Amino acid sequence: MTDQKGVTPAQYSRVMLKISGEALMGDQGYGLHPPTVGRIANEVESVATMGVEVCMVIGGGNIFRGLQGSAQGMERTTADYMGMLATVMNALAMQSALEAKGLHCRVISAIRMDEVCEPYIRRRAIRHLEKKRIVIFAAGTGNPYFTTDTAATLRANEMNCEAIFKGTKVDGVYDKDPKKHDDAKRYGNVSYDEVLQKHLGVMDASAIALARDNRLPIIVFSLDEPGGFRTILEGNGTYTRVHD
Repeated sequence: MTDQKGVTPAQYSRVMLKISGEALMGDQGYGLHPPTVGRIANEVESVATMGVEVCMVIGGGNIFRGLQGSAQGMERTTADYMGMLATVMNALAMQSALEAKGLHCRVISAIRMDEVCEPYIRRRAIRHLEKKRIVIFAAGTGNPYFTTDTAATLRANEMNCEAIFKGTKVDGVYDKDPKKHDDAKRYGNVSYDEVLQKHLGVMDASAIALARDNRLPIIVFSLDEPGGFRTILEGNGTYTRVHD
């Protein structure tokens, strides 16, 4: 998508990057690990320099998980709202890391908190992307009982993204945990229905169904591999593609 000499054209012009909150805590058991946040920002920067328009959704599990709070006796709706606030904190941390690299970035929250980030207005968000600003969508969908996976799929559809990139700790979708089973099989391609039927754990069922209904491909790759995000956009690398 760029005319710069020596730069490989990207396979997609606008993508959604979905990562978990746990991806930001590195080897720690909780919170944010600044070097890890910086490393992920490097991955985003490498793709942005290709001319690709990038939006992001980051989970909040490194700070607070709504389901865990609910399991411990907290009222579910309250717990989910607390989880949404955790995603805002992660989004602001990532914004800071990206801006430190000279990139323009906007955090857009589904819950209004005008002093720290913008409210979600679809046309404004699209305009940010058109201006090559990185957009981080925070606070999920703004509703309890919906995960950040569903929020990422919803926003990706609203932003007319061409694919969702799901960054994980493994290089694709496996039929079983590859860290526990040496005979785990990695899928190169897998259908939405197969993911749902075999409970492959790519995303929650609502997110997979929403992607399927809108024919939005999901690329599952390893976020721990340096340069992996850019490599896949160049048409190489190891990953699993979830599609029709």
